[in-house]
Amino acid sequence: MSTVDWQGKHVTVAGLGVSGIPAARALHERGAIVTVVNDGDDERARAQAAELEALGITVRLGDGATLPPSTELVVTAPGWQPDKPLFLAAAEAGVDIWGDVELAWRLRGTNGRPAAPWLAVTGTNGKTTTVRMLASILEAAGLRTAAVGNIGVSLLDAVLGEQEYDVLAVELSSYQLHWAPSLRAHSAAVLNLAPDHLDWHGSMEAYAADKGRVYEGNTVACVYNAADPATEELVREADVEEGCRAIGFTLGTPGPSQLGVVDGILVDRAFVANRQKQAQELAEVSDVDPPAPHNIANALAAAALARAFGVEPAAVRDGLRAFRPDAHRIEHVADIGEVAYVDDSKATNTHATEASLAAYDSIVWIAGGLAKGATFDELVTGAAKRLRGVVLMGADRALIREALTRHAPEVPVVDLDRTDTGAMAEAVEHAARLARPGDTVLLAPACASMDMFTNYNKRGEAFADAVRAHAEKSA
Repeated sequence: MSTVDWQGKHVTVAGLGVSGIPAARALHERGAIVTVVNDGDDERARAQAAELEALGITVRLGDGATLPPSTELVVTAPGWQPDKPLFLAAAEAGVDIWGDVELAWRLRGTNGRPAAPWLAVTGTNGKTTTVRMLASILEAAGLRTAAVGNIGVSLLDAVLGEQEYDVLAVELSSYQLHWAPSLRAHSAAVLNLAPDHLDWHGSMEAYAADKGRVYEGNTVACVYNAADPATEELVREADVEEGCRAIGFTLGTPGPSQLGVVDGILVDRAFVANRQKQAQELAEVSDVDPPAPHNIANALAAAALARAFGVEPAAVRDGLRAFRPDAHRIEHVADIGEVAYVDDSKATNTHATEASLAAYDSIVWIAGGLAKGATFDELVTGAAKRLRGVVLMGADRALIREALTRHAPEVPVVDLDRTDTGAMAEAVEHAARLARPGDTVLLAPACASMDMFTNYNKRGEAFADAVRAHAEKSA
């Protein structure tokens, strides 16, 4: 909880938006002298600035590079890169830089309500699904909770709002963790680690180190992926509270202090009286929607965090049964002519796409977009035997095509030389022609969407629309 005297303290908030506006408001309400700086100067930013200026908050649009005079603290939106001139100037001046998560952590419990403990989740892929599964389990246990953080709900709003919580299920990105030096969760999980956002972090080592911050100071459990040794290594390196345990999850038979799967049953050998001999049944694999391998792993991680918080097995089962995944995450759209059409537009990197491809036996794969510096040889090599055909579109599709030429030359490829949004309808038509009964047409782009679409949601919606249009033609 905060011991900062905010009255008269000069604070610069870097960035408007989901995190910057609540931060500016919260600091202003506590008597800080707040200046907001923002790179953009568009119509939306000007409207947001007007609202803040009406409160007496100074806003500088189109000038996010200069550190305002007298700044004593910078609070930044998570996406701003560490090498921005603003931050370099702050570091040179000895000014601390916090993210919105750090500010929320410091301010929890300052509104007259008890500070709810945090169960934190990070990883390259699966964070949102796991956090929402966790919240569903906690709710099934009768606990007052919310899924917050890098999930669309501001942590500041959660910790300073009217609602009182028993526990928070918190999704944290590597960006947020980079700027959260004092965060200390009750328990935390790193789901997996694969190269991503390396342009922001500078290296895989720096990216992993920022992910590993989630374990620092944990009091009860550090949950890791037994199939991903890098996550266990982060647990070993973490400075945790005495008595905090390392808890693994695995898709195989669990060892002591692990959760895993036995004969289609999710079981717990971590939070039982005799870990050497006992195993507590939690739920059936069929209780997980959808029961794809990587989603079962998400469910096990969520269950581990819930069990660390003392949740009973029945609530794990009931919470998983009640959970429904968000859109565009291995979402079944339709069956047309004995071919399944599945939208996994959220698979924006190779690691997520690898998991998505592993969920189906015979696939017509729709892929492409902005590669973000990724390479595709390993992905294609692992998936080659599952591929009936591939349809490529987007700015960096050539990188995937070249990997297919090297590692799966026998797989037919349709290369759409288009980056307009209408390309999706053509992609679905080509995929339908390649598919045979029993196949899955899978949108799992392995790339970001911004070359063609506003975000992955719009890309997924375009896919679903194209599938429905194809169904009408086929009727």
